[in-house]
Amino acid sequence: MRLRNLIPFAVAALALTACGGTNTPAASAPVPDSVSAADLAKVTLKVGDQKGGQKSYLEAAGLLKDLPYKIEWSTFTSGPPLLEAASAGAIDIGSVGNTPPIFAAAANAKIAVVSAQKGDVSSDAFLVPEDSPLRSIEDLRGKTIGVAKGSSAHGLVLTVLNKAKLTPADVTLSFLQPSDAFAAFTQKKLDAWSIWDPYTTQALRDTKARVLIDGTGTLGGGKPNTEAGPDSLASGYGFLVAGKAALADAGKNAALRDYVVRYAKALNYAKSHGDERAAVWAKETGLKPEVALEATQRGLDRPIKLDDTVIADEQKLADAFVAAKVLPTKVTFADFVDNRFAADVAAVAESGAQK
Repeated sequence: MRLRNLIPFAVAALALTACGGTNTPAASAPVPDSVSAADLAKVTLKVGDQKGGQKSYLEAAGLLKDLPYKIEWSTFTSGPPLLEAASAGAIDIGSVGNTPPIFAAAANAKIAVVSAQKGDVSSDAFLVPEDSPLRSIEDLRGKTIGVAKGSSAHGLVLTVLNKAKLTPADVTLSFLQPSDAFAAFTQKKLDAWSIWDPYTTQALRDTKARVLIDGTGTLGGGKPNTEAGPDSLASGYGFLVAGKAALADAGKNAALRDYVVRYAKALNYAKSHGDERAAVWAKETGLKPEVALEATQRGLDRPIKLDDTVIADEQKLADAFVAAKVLPTKVTFADFVDNRFAADVAAVAESGAQK
């Protein structure tokens, strides 16, 4: 799910070759040979996290025990700075929403999307103060909207404006990271705030904000646990994104393969153990337990195949950003997809495996 202005990434774009006869693209770079258990034990995998999202899933499922390698965690405010770090080699992998990989691709980043998940779209929402006069999305004309640039919330801004027959030029976008936007929102310096969970739940509970429209496309907000449908304004997609340098390293590639499988299993586990995940999430991040529980009950991700349908949906969003002149040149999303772990993740997604 998020950004300051991106620093230009110095790198050549990945080259993708289609895998004939399948609905899954192939790895976009040579896959290193396997390594021994002794060599894997020497690896430290650097994982970028947002608000304890990945770590809480894995810890709740007990999947951080007996790792065959070490993990070093780093925390990021949103997806775009996380991907800057991945491109620079400061981290090896992290989870982001549907829009950050598009902005990173536009900056020609040294990253590759390696797995996908999908979940609730009601938690992506346009919030307004309780006493706001705004009642329709057309009322957004001339208003100030807070959003983290390049985040999934930025993607929601674009789709909401399109639905209202408005353009980014018809509003004022105030690019703020979530904590800064929360402060500005509570001080009523913003007319609206495009944001994701757990911040959505936190604002609804703590500031008595109300939902103008959410990712379901419903004025006033749709039902929790709603997956994207024909009228949705958000896709619900999330991605694990790895740095190219990590994928090229034999030891880290082996650790990445294990990590993406563990994460897929952890997502499956949380679906039937939401209370456990919420408790760990609250402890890990300092979120109020009731906020963590409500955000968890609103909806959880599930692992999915990173196939041509997902890539095509992301391409449509990328094209929309270019058409709106938010991005200067066409982005080919498929060039930044590497499916070397696709069969492993698909097996977990299809079986529902949790351990």
